[in-house]
Parts: sequence; structure tokens; C-alpha cells
Amino acid sequence: MKAVQVVAFGRAQDVVKLNEVPDVGSPGPNEVVVVVEAAPINNSDFMIIAGRYGYLPTPPATLGIEGVGRVVAAGSQVKNLKVGDRTLIPFTVPTWTERVKFTASWQRPLPEKADIQQLSMIGVNPATAYLLLTDFVKIPHGGWVIQNGANSATARAVIAVAKSLGLKTVNVVRREEVVDEVKSVGGDVVLVDGPDLAKRVAKETGGAPIPLALDVVGGTSALNLMNCLAPKAVLVIYSAMSGQPFSGSALSVIFNEVSVRGFWLGHWGKTATDETLARMYDHLVPMVASGAISAPVVGTYALEGFPEAIAKAAAFKGKVIFTPNRA
Repeated sequence: MKAVQVVAFGRAQDVVKLNEVPDVGSPGPNEVVVVVEAAPINNSDFMIIAGRYGYLPTPPATLGIEGVGRVVAAGSQVKNLKVGDRTLIPFTVPTWTERVKFTASWQRPLPEKADIQQLSMIGVNPATAYLLLTDFVKIPHGGWVIQNGANSATARAVIAVAKSLGLKTVNVVRREEVVDEVKSVGGDVVLVDGPDLAKRVAKETGGAPIPLALDVVGGTSALNLMNCLAPKAVLVIYSAMSGQPFSGSALSVIFNEVSVRGFWLGHWGKTATDETLARMYDHLVPMVASGAISAPVVGTYALEGFPEAIAKAAAFKGKVIFTPNRA
């Protein structure tokens, strides 16, 4: 079978290849074999290709960190899935390939009528959004959270998940032209970033305390978020899209006891129990199925189209998805 693999670390056009790889074979007693139907390209994939991610596989290695597919074989002890079910593929299983095999534990059948492209993107961005909102600070109903990079896929999921939890969002963007777009997906307050952000946020929220900030940009944008926070609040850094070093306020840390935390889904997944995973996805799957969580898709490609797919995804204007078994 075929797989899109990284054969060394460097520029995508030099190190990503479509290779023939061994078939996954038959499932063990607790395993399923799944035909991959849709697998998105994420920013994490670019970081892996460049050799700058928190986990790097040994090349040649199949890429892709999430996806969805159809069960075509199930082991004798698998209880929650059967042949014919559509299911999420765990984010530990590379997905830019035709078939995968994994131990079935927390997975459940997915709704058949849900958008398969949106389902394929549950594993990373919506999961990250859910955990950012639930694992660091207990925000009271009606409370506020602030985030930058608010037009990103994860930030869109933050907006939706926050609403489902009864929370309000301040959404910071870098360009005026995306303000209306973020408002249209439910952002309560949407503002363009700048050094006077704290003053404008206080005006829009009536001076409400903000106990949690989510930073995906880095650089001085993180500092601007920190200046908006209440005493004893938490700033969580989960990416660094700008590529700039983190900038923070020593005064906020010292006098307001603001703390800075990092989050990586890879670390979280090492200790997450099956029950925790099932509970999270039980919250997220209906939201994706209903359209409450969605991300714009700008293209779908067979594995053979990987050069164009990767180039299009690198523009970061929407999600690009591989459909390895599309007829």
C-alpha cells in the first residue's frame, strides 16, 4: 500500500515522498484495521517535516497525526466497534496512508450523516480547544477567556466549546479583515491586536476579570494577552505561529501572580485514560456533527497529489485533507 512519508528532515519539497509500505496485516484480538477516508494536514506536520517538533519519528516515517476511516476488520475481543463502522483514528497513529491498524479502546462509531471532512479534524484542534478550556482553570459560568490567533482552526473550536460550557470569549486577531469572520462563528468580542489591547478589552467586557488566556502566536502578542489578565490568572502557550520568542511581563508574574503554562496534546495523551478520552470525544463529536465546530476546507487530495496538497496547506488559508481511498 502507499503512504506519504518523510525520508529526512528539511524542506517539504525535498524530504516528503510517496512510498510503497508493507500492508498492516490482520488485526490482533483487541485491534481493528481501518481504511483511511480522510486525514488533514496540520501545522504539526510541517514542524515534523522540518525536524522542529516535540516528537520526531525515525525516517522513513509515515506522516499525519489524525484522521477518520471505516473499520474493515476487527479482532475477536473488540467490543465498541464492528466492521462497517466509521471511527476516529488515534492521534498516535500516522494517517497519510491507505490503511491503519490500532488497538480499539475508547473509539466509538461515528454518526454516518456527519461531514466526514469535519470528523477527520476532531482529533487535534477541537481536542486541544476542549482541554485548554477545562484542564487549567475552572472558569465560572458566564466567565471570560481571551485568545489570540482567533481565526485559526483551534481558536474557532475554542469559541464553540466555550459556548457549550457557558463561557464568553475575547478573540484577538492580527488583521482587520478577519474581524467579521470571527464574529460570524460566534466570537463574543473580536479585536485587532496591539499594545493598547488591555484597555480595549476592559472597555468591551465591562472590566470583567479574565482568568485564562490562550496563546497560539507568541512574540509580543503573548505579552498583550498577559496584560489583560486578572490576578492569579493563567496564560497557556500551545503554539508559536509567529516564530518569535515568547514575550511576557515580569510585573504581571510577580505582582499579579499570573502563571505561564505550556500545553502539548502529545504530553497529555501519554497519561490520558480511556474514560477521559471517551468523555472528551463524547462532548466533541455531537458538536462537529451538528456543525457547531467546523473549520474551512480549501482542498482535498489523493495521496498522489501530496506535493500540491502540502503547498496549498502551507498557505494556511484553510484546511487541506488527504482522501486516500476516494473512488
